[in-house]
Amino acid sequence: MPATPTIPSARQRRIARWSVVPLAVVTSGILVSTASYAAFTASTENAANAWQAGSITLADDDSGQALFDASDLQPGSTDEQCIVVTAGGSLPATVALHGEAADSTKDLADHLRLVVESGTGGSAGSCTGFTADARAFSGTLAEFTAQHGDHASGVGSWTTPGGDATKTYRIGYTLAADAPDSTQGGTAGVSFVWEAQTS
Repeated sequence: MPATPTIPSARQRRIARWSVVPLAVVTSGILVSTASYAAFTASTENAANAWQAGSITLADDDSGQALFDASDLQPGSTDEQCIVVTAGGSLPATVALHGEAADSTKDLADHLRLVVESGTGGSAGSCTGFTADARAFSGTLAEFTAQHGDHASGVGSWTTPGGDATKTYRIGYTLAADAPDSTQGGTAGVSFVWEAQTS
């Protein structure tokens, strides 16, 4: 006759259940401790990265003076002046001449002819030794200011290699021989601006 199984009392079952918990906690601690020493490591780095922007500069030798300050013009009046523009900085750039702050009364700018040449030699105050290599513009002052008002439409452009480079510009004007009586007392003005932009 088979033996009747012994049924644990409620107190025995409670003791057995709680005695398993410490064993599980100990076992988990052993696994975590073992895992913390189980990884290999390796690394590499590319240190001291740095960046610095390049630069461009532009200057001229006119000492802040206007090339022209002419008065009492009459038909046939003429003059010319030179200016040396120097580009610098570490980056190549394109330099171009354009006009800004243009104004005219009695249509004087329509009868004031302008010739712009680029080349070498000469300096502000004297065109002695100037040698032209290109004619950048020939027309009236009104046409110059209307057609060449920013860098993109500028004239006499040249590209600097990065580092110092110079270009001389000779600018001449003539009040047209057929300028009408209506231009008497008229005025005209413009700012010649050389601008450099990176290529």
